[in-house]
Amino acid sequence: MGQMDRKAYLEAIRPRYRVAGRPEKKRILDEFCMICGYNRKYAIVLLNKRIAGHRKAKSGRRPTYDNQRFLEVLHRIWKTSDFMCSRRLTAIIPLWLPHYEKLYSPLDDETRNLLLSVSHATLDRLLKPLRLRHGKGLCGTKPGTLLRNQIPIRTDSWDIDGPGFMEADTVAHCGTSLEGDFVWSLTMTDIHTGWTECRAVWNKGGLAVLQEVMDIERNLPFKLLEFDCDNGSEFLNHHFVRYFANRKSPVRFTRSRPYKKNDNAHVEQKNWTHPRHMLGYDRIDNPDLVAMINDVYANEWSMYQNYCCASAKLLHKTKINSKYKKIYDNPATPCQRLIESGKIPDNIKNMLTQLQPTLNPFKLKNTIERKLKLIFNHIRVRSNVRQRI
Repeated sequence: MGQMDRKAYLEAIRPRYRVAGRPEKKRILDEFCMICGYNRKYAIVLLNKRIAGHRKAKSGRRPTYDNQRFLEVLHRIWKTSDFMCSRRLTAIIPLWLPHYEKLYSPLDDETRNLLLSVSHATLDRLLKPLRLRHGKGLCGTKPGTLLRNQIPIRTDSWDIDGPGFMEADTVAHCGTSLEGDFVWSLTMTDIHTGWTECRAVWNKGGLAVLQEVMDIERNLPFKLLEFDCDNGSEFLNHHFVRYFANRKSPVRFTRSRPYKKNDNAHVEQKNWTHPRHMLGYDRIDNPDLVAMINDVYANEWSMYQNYCCASAKLLHKTKINSKYKKIYDNPATPCQRLIESGKIPDNIKNMLTQLQPTLNPFKLKNTIERKLKLIFNHIRVRSNVRQRI
């Protein structure tokens, strides 16, 4: 029997060999070896060899999350949440899914169950190819020496059991140079709930910053009890001392240690998640944009971050040799933490409880993107004019 005849015979009996039982396989193998003169082991290899164009089924169970519809919805939610970390993403998915289905399309039961049951470790693995890296910018804090000795340093931990203990800081939107005039962002965050408010100010003068602090305080759903800031001159001035001291219930006014950013770790973290995520590192040197930025900050951005985005709080950390083991609580939105605190009036609690389910994060994000597009168009035009000059 020639080579072509043996090959044709092999192709003819291979399908029958693969589906046969053990006795039948033995009979086919004996016949194949006798006719073609092959060694028995070599004949087994030939009969079990994969046919060209046919893929061998992967061993093991089918991947649970190999669902194109599931991945499409997950990617859209993750991008809308500004690339939120996986632990926080698992907390907001149940809150966002009803709004997703209203705005886009209803989900089948399989996709919905996968989204509600996926773990943060699985999300890390699924989102790893899409993660983006961001750079860092410049620090614009100038020391305020006028009242440094009169404003105490917060050397002890506040006895925090509810909202009202806030840290404040400013962020420079200066691009690659701190020279000249440009817009600054004021960030205030509550330590207990993570409730964060931002406002834009031109050139961070002491009085201008105070006016934005007053606007933030008027819009807070809780009472301001303590105010802690860094050593910048925009905070350490007589305007702030009078504002916090000359009232029926004075607010405790403290500052951090010089060059110790960890003293204000909560607001330093929010500087990245709030102003930087929204405005990036572009230079904003047009005073007309302050009102437009504050419109986004005070409305859609505040609602989106405080009602729709979850955050995790560090409960405690333990040093093991040269490493720290950190334990976090379950992620929750600032609104949820505020409601669960039990430190706010019932009318405010009822208002927050009724408002949160009505806010659609996808519509809020679309409105934010539309307003930011107008802001960045102005920035781009001014940048082009500056380059021509």
